[in-house]
Amino acid sequence: MTGQVPDILIDEVVLGLASDADTARVEELALRDADVARRLEQARLRFMALDDTAPVLPIPLGFWDRLRDRLEDATPAQAARAARVVDLARARLRRWQGAAFGGMAAAALMAAMLGWTLLQSPEPAVVAVLLDADGEAVALIEGQPDNTTRVTLLERPDLPAGRVMQVWTKPDADGLPVSLGLLVSGRSDTLTVPGLPAPGASQLYEITAEPDGGSPTNLPTGPILGKGLAKEPVI
Repeated sequence: MTGQVPDILIDEVVLGLASDADTARVEELALRDADVARRLEQARLRFMALDDTAPVLPIPLGFWDRLRDRLEDATPAQAARAARVVDLARARLRRWQGAAFGGMAAAALMAAMLGWTLLQSPEPAVVAVLLDADGEAVALIEGQPDNTTRVTLLERPDLPAGRVMQVWTKPDADGLPVSLGLLVSGRSDTLTVPGLPAPGASQLYEITAEPDGGSPTNLPTGPILGKGLAKEPVI
């Protein structure tokens, strides 16, 4: 039966990367085929060194408090998603406990997966794709009800020296633009401005090139790198 179980599948079972069906098949074969059992044990011993080299990483400060708060405030959809992640983590935990990787690695996996699910940002209230003058998408805007704005750059503009990207919005279509902040690093970032009304559909967002430190007039002065109108996502 050895030919029915290639070496790469043995390795995937040990590493917890194989499907449930493949894992069950290999483990069932190992009970009846001494050669499969021997190869499975050899793979477990071979990969055990990886577990020994993994550093012990402390859980981030305040993780459990944030996790508890999210659990208490979770919507039914978030709770259902968390339950699916826990089921997946438990399945992977059982698989890893029977392989070379012990409880530390499996527990870390479960904590990471559950934490990612519950601590990730909530669904955005609005989404906007910013286009440049040529109609190319340059950034994705995700606006939260608390005016936390996630800016994901799709292109990195070639800014001249002494210039920085500044993000703007117009909560009132007839009002003036309001600065949401600077992308000082020139990379995607999350910006928060308290006190603004929650973002809504058709709200304008744009990114301009401004002098270091931001617009001296607190209004857009530089060339527009990208702009677009917000839409409410279909959830």
